[in-house]
Amino acid sequence: MALRDAKASKVRLLLFMASIIMGIAAVVSIQLFSSNLKDNIQSQSKTMMGADYIIDSKQAPTKRAQAIIDSLKPDATEVNFVSMVAFPKNGGTKLVKVRGLEGSFPFYGKIKTEPLSASSAYQESSGALVDATLLLQFNLKPGDSIKIGELTLPISGALKSIPGSSAISSSVAPPVIIPYRFIEATELLQFGSRKEYQYFYKAPPTLDLKQLKDEIGPKLDFENSDINTHTSATERLGKSFDNVGKFLNLAAFIALLLGCIGIASSVHIYIKEKLKAIAILKCMGASRLQSFLIFLIQIAGIGMIGGIIGSLIGIGLQTVFPYLLKDFLPFTLEISISAQPILIGVLLGLFMSVLFALLPLLRTWYVSPLDVLRVDEKASQEPRKIRYLVFASILVFLFIFSFWLIKNALYALVFVGATVVTFTLLAIVALGFINLIKRFFPKHWSFTARQSLLNLFRPNNQTVVLVVAIGLGTFLISTLYFTKDILLSKTEVGQTSQNANIIILDVQPDQRDALAKNLIGKDLPVLNNIPLVTMRMHSIKGNLVNALRQDSTRQVRSWLLNHEFRTTYRDSLTASEEILEGEWLARLKSDDPVIISISDNLAADANLAVGDAVVFNVQGVLMETTVGSIRKVDWSQMQLNFTIVFPAGVLEQAPQFNVLTTNVPDETSSAALQRDVVAKYPNVSIIDLRQIFTLVEDILEKVSWIINFMAFFSILTGIIVLIGSVRTSKYQRIKESVLLRTLGAKNAQILKISAFEYLFLGLLGSLVGIILALISSLCLAVFVFKEPFSPSIIPFLVFLPGITILVLTIGLSNIQTVLRSSPLEVLRREV
Repeated sequence: MALRDAKASKVRLLLFMASIIMGIAAVVSIQLFSSNLKDNIQSQSKTMMGADYIIDSKQAPTKRAQAIIDSLKPDATEVNFVSMVAFPKNGGTKLVKVRGLEGSFPFYGKIKTEPLSASSAYQESSGALVDATLLLQFNLKPGDSIKIGELTLPISGALKSIPGSSAISSSVAPPVIIPYRFIEATELLQFGSRKEYQYFYKAPPTLDLKQLKDEIGPKLDFENSDINTHTSATERLGKSFDNVGKFLNLAAFIALLLGCIGIASSVHIYIKEKLKAIAILKCMGASRLQSFLIFLIQIAGIGMIGGIIGSLIGIGLQTVFPYLLKDFLPFTLEISISAQPILIGVLLGLFMSVLFALLPLLRTWYVSPLDVLRVDEKASQEPRKIRYLVFASILVFLFIFSFWLIKNALYALVFVGATVVTFTLLAIVALGFINLIKRFFPKHWSFTARQSLLNLFRPNNQTVVLVVAIGLGTFLISTLYFTKDILLSKTEVGQTSQNANIIILDVQPDQRDALAKNLIGKDLPVLNNIPLVTMRMHSIKGNLVNALRQDSTRQVRSWLLNHEFRTTYRDSLTASEEILEGEWLARLKSDDPVIISISDNLAADANLAVGDAVVFNVQGVLMETTVGSIRKVDWSQMQLNFTIVFPAGVLEQAPQFNVLTTNVPDETSSAALQRDVVAKYPNVSIIDLRQIFTLVEDILEKVSWIINFMAFFSILTGIIVLIGSVRTSKYQRIKESVLLRTLGAKNAQILKISAFEYLFLGLLGSLVGIILALISSLCLAVFVFKEPFSPSIIPFLVFLPGITILVLTIGLSNIQTVLRSSPLEVLRREV
């Protein structure tokens, strides 16, 4: 009987199945991708690092640190730093990451080069391995030369990849590998140079890396060094991609929730149409259980089929994500199909279809044989306790499923709560609209207008169901769109002649004035000439940093205890700064107490307030300071910002170096400036922000594509839900439209009645949905993202008319049968 009835109602049930398919496809594709990502990170953990563990230090290791390093007998050593290089063949210059290697690194994975022999031969031939993309950009090939500071080496080969690096880091500063023994000859490691020493180890199989890290980690931490094992590195990488996965899971959950709405609304109207048939079955002797099972089997079967189809689509879709995220991953992602997400998809299709269809299905249990004569809106109502129990089950399911996806109970609770509040508000608006029409019914309107309004509150009306379905779908889609704008709004960087697009780093004091004159001589502005002084914290509020490192109960973040701060001094605030607490002091006299200004994030991490004392170690000299003000810093602006700023009159005589910024009009001017500066001052580094802009735009384009891809999923699911809900509702109006035709109504009048009804429903549902999305997105911006909210007008210009027109179009298509056929023919067909 379930099969026979399904065949007779296949159009309505196919739309119902489509709601399931899209939600399941979104969840399965993302779950498969997340599963593949975790498996790849786990299996390739050593290959990603190239070693079992690494000890690194931002400066030359101290004696104690060096003793620990030597006692473990490193198998390879590296010093790396960022610097400008020149290519004598064509005069080109480029900011690169120079890596001086010694030993047999990597121990896992390979250095891939062209030719293949260059990966090992460069050490014996005293050559350099240069990033392959860099060689293409400057039209270079093996055999040409590269100038690094005062050192010129032949290019041994093109570097394609090396363990531990990703496409993004290589795009900002492409790697250049040279033998370790030539680092000193470059003469680039001067005062203030940013450099890193790394020592690579291949551990015996019996060594417990976690125990090793627990034993020597604190000792190295005390000496401003660090140990990283391949297992801890992969944990950090996994956590960073967990955030991506959580967002995608949340977007998939929205698509799935839309599918659930489609199920609930479609089955609600579908079962109402079947009540008379069920009453007839009971008159013929069918039991409650039989009539209930007929439709339960039908819905469960469709749910399982939808789950299978959705899972198969999800398998195909998950191959898109590795392509989009390939530049973010330091390894090649291998795709494999696991059974768990597919099984989850099938079970999810079965469970959610039955659960969300359960309330209307229960009405079949309470249909009386007498209802064959008096089926109306009040008939066959299930007990209130049963209704509340089903609602509670749905809420528990939503909470458990959202918690499983986003792994945060509070966020899951808030998300489900927000959905319930939205659902309730939409239902209240729909009921309020019905009562408003009843109370202020326009009796003097035309017949067609009055008839369409009457349809909104007559028995068998679909106002609440459709307004909730349309409104909730629009709400979720619009919220996703507004959230996308919040996420991407801070990434837009305007380039004007007042903004720096060239940053010149590591300028020594004796080079500062000459370099500034050089820029002015080329008709380029010196936008900033910022002095930098390096220092470390010696004590915080009277507590020595060395003691704080050993204190497990400290309220100070660990990164501060080893961090080398690059501070500056000036007599004014910049456009990206705002005083939150205290008072800004522009200048101090030589005998005044030293008052500093710190950023709000530093104040939070160091547990500092205005008036607290901090002692700094400024290259061996202790300086007592007091926090005078706390600043809010807009770190998103493309300019140099600082956590610590001293007033003028304090650090002028301290060892320091400078950063100069300028603005060049075009790429040709940028290349000419870089060639000239590197030739005269080989120790300085130049960052061309044009390249950064291009890279960031490319990354954001991929991120935006992923967000839009998931938004598309939600929108497509929402459209299917609308089609299913509105299309199924056509059986509500066929009999009334036939009766109107029998009484003499013309096709044009029936068309107008339906058009007005669906226009009211589409406009009301979509408008309320967008307004609620606006409110919820404002709350997300203020309380979650803590960013200013500038709502897009797109949902009002596109979603509002688009969804309204969609509802109207589907609604008008519902009565085409009535318009094309005679009343008797239609009535016979429906019976």
